[in-house]
Amino acid sequence: MFRNALEPWHLLILVAVVVLIFGSKKLPDTARALGKSMRILKNETRAMKDDGASNEPRPEPEPAPGPPTIPGTSEDIATPRTAPRDSGTGD
Repeated sequence: MFRNALEPWHLLILVAVVVLIFGSKKLPDTARALGKSMRILKNETRAMKDDGASNEPRPEPEPAPGPPTIPGTSEDIATPRTAPRDSGTGD
């Protein structure tokens, strides 16, 4: 039934129909977008294979350094900041 299903002239008719439907100006952009998509898919599948192949645990990221603390004080207690007083005003 499908013995001679895909002959060269079938492909030529298919290409002609695609050019008529999409137009010759959009075909390069479409091909470029398809190539980028295939490249992204290839990179992602390679990354998934690499992640599955390595059984080593990944190192935990170090926490970002916070503001410096004064030894001997509790971090839970908030200390109010006061403006420095001028010593010449006679309070």
